[in-house]
Amino acid sequence: MLDRLPFMLGLRYVRAKRRNHFISFISLTSMLGLMLGVAVLILVLSVMNGFDQELRSRVLGMVPHTRIEQPSGMTDWKPLAERLTKRERVIGAAPYVQQQGMFSIGGRNQGAMVNGIDPAYESKVSIIDDHMQEGRLSDLEPGEWNIVLGKLLANQLGVGVGDRVTLLVPEASITPAGVFPRLKRFNVTGIFSVGADLDASLAYANIQDMQTLARLGDSVQGLRLELDDLFAASQVTRSIIDELGPGYRGFDWTYTHGNLFQAIQMEKRMIGLLLTVIVAVAAFNIVSTLVMVVTDKQADIAILRTIGATPSSIMGIFVVQGLTIGIIGILIGVLSGVVLALSVSDVIAWVETTFGIHFLDANVYFINYLPSRLQWSDVGKIVAAAFGLTFLSTLYPAWRASRIQPADVLRYE
Repeated sequence: MLDRLPFMLGLRYVRAKRRNHFISFISLTSMLGLMLGVAVLILVLSVMNGFDQELRSRVLGMVPHTRIEQPSGMTDWKPLAERLTKRERVIGAAPYVQQQGMFSIGGRNQGAMVNGIDPAYESKVSIIDDHMQEGRLSDLEPGEWNIVLGKLLANQLGVGVGDRVTLLVPEASITPAGVFPRLKRFNVTGIFSVGADLDASLAYANIQDMQTLARLGDSVQGLRLELDDLFAASQVTRSIIDELGPGYRGFDWTYTHGNLFQAIQMEKRMIGLLLTVIVAVAAFNIVSTLVMVVTDKQADIAILRTIGATPSSIMGIFVVQGLTIGIIGILIGVLSGVVLALSVSDVIAWVETTFGIHFLDANVYFINYLPSRLQWSDVGKIVAAAFGLTFLSTLYPAWRASRIQPADVLRYE
């Protein structure tokens, strides 16, 4: 009987209606605090995981994992591409010519990066084929001077498929009539959208057309490589450059988007830490609850001690009571957090559609919707942290209860 005493009385104290309503209020507050803290922590970390996933799948699906270049240009790039794709971790290679320029039409001007690509190779290193809203990448035929624009870029220029835009490049052409900026008119044959800021700053044209515009002849600027592990990009790039020797240089995705990825990881850690503090505050409210319960139950504790209950049994009663309050709050919080994490993207999308509100404008924010990705490993860590904090908060009140001397209490009864 005494062995089961901590569980029986601990659970009974949780269910009992107390004369002191303030103790019940503090218990309920502690439980609700844990519930809200755990639920919000699961929701926020899931949203941060969603942004992290979008960074990897969408943006780094368009941005090359690594680039291998020759300052003087590559003329015989096909044998090198075949050689590099046989290396470990390299799963695709494609040539490119990049040109920074400014599009102009009807008084509207917008800067962008134009990638000269070979449509036959581009699918090996990019996900653009999966995000074409109008037209096809195969329409970029050499000599036709066709171009594919990002959706936001097309909107800013006010153009669509079938329109013509003028591209001005930051180089001058010297003619007998004087110095003129280099420009070329393109036919808009496609529009893509990946749901990120790349939609406002990126365009694609045929690589041969861009070679002509940049006066590179048969040379390309370099090769874009797709890797099976984007986090190995720096190591793979260094290894390739060491193997190829002088005259080559390499750039991986961390040069252009590494700071953004690190910022997301840092924000996830800091937000997780701050919300864990909220969970800790709620957990340590249990200290106040148990201290008041111990004071209220001194006579009961003294009687239990006189009939043979050990200090460890008395301590166990209040540990069980505190853990029960905490576990109920944690379980409700986990259930609420999981439901919110799985539905928050749809809820926000519904609110935006119904009320015409845009929480994340693609012109301002990196991604124009709220992604969420629930990771059960995060849920496990949150539950473990909340349970640990709850257990720690029960130790001091339970220890105080175990130190009560029956003679001191029953003397005045």
